[in-house]
Amino acid sequence: MALRLKERLGKKFDEEIRFFKGMMQGPKTVGSIIPTSSITARKMASVADPHSDLPVLELGPGTGAITKAILAHGVKPEKLVAIEYSTDFYQHLLRLYPGVTFINGDAFDLDRTLGSLRDQRFDCAISCIPLLNFPMQARISLLENLLDRMPAGRPFVQISYGAVSPIVANPDRYSIHHFDFIVRNIPPAQLWIYRRG
Repeated sequence: MALRLKERLGKKFDEEIRFFKGMMQGPKTVGSIIPTSSITARKMASVADPHSDLPVLELGPGTGAITKAILAHGVKPEKLVAIEYSTDFYQHLLRLYPGVTFINGDAFDLDRTLGSLRDQRFDCAISCIPLLNFPMQARISLLENLLDRMPAGRPFVQISYGAVSPIVANPDRYSIHHFDFIVRNIPPAQLWIYRRG
């Protein structure tokens, strides 16, 4: 029992050190000071339909907290595609979650990054990209690109640490829904859902 607890704490410490190192190397690409909490991860993963024929698209998996929650929610590893910008995080994720399709690339250039999967449709998209670090036009373009790859009505969920949606409203193009405010996350997290149709 004590040995298992020691192993779990050691693994968590290793994950947080890896996360901190990633933040220091690329502060614009890491959105928080520590990995997403399991409560937040489960809430974000809950939008995925594990019975869908379409895969889930995850953006910015980092150390894998939300990846783990998506798989625990019932999505099979082969039905999960995750894009990670950091090569260090990407290599870590490959070892941690065999069977998941991890892509080391830029989510803001989806056609190039997805490569042979560029025409793939997705059940939903789940994102931890720190959108507030990018210009508004880039955020809107990313959202529109994602919604084009999903059936009408399916959600794109985004975490943010600001008080309002990180993407401006455009009711003619998409809807915005405040999904949750999670205090048990450092820092406290706002979850937003975007849909079309």
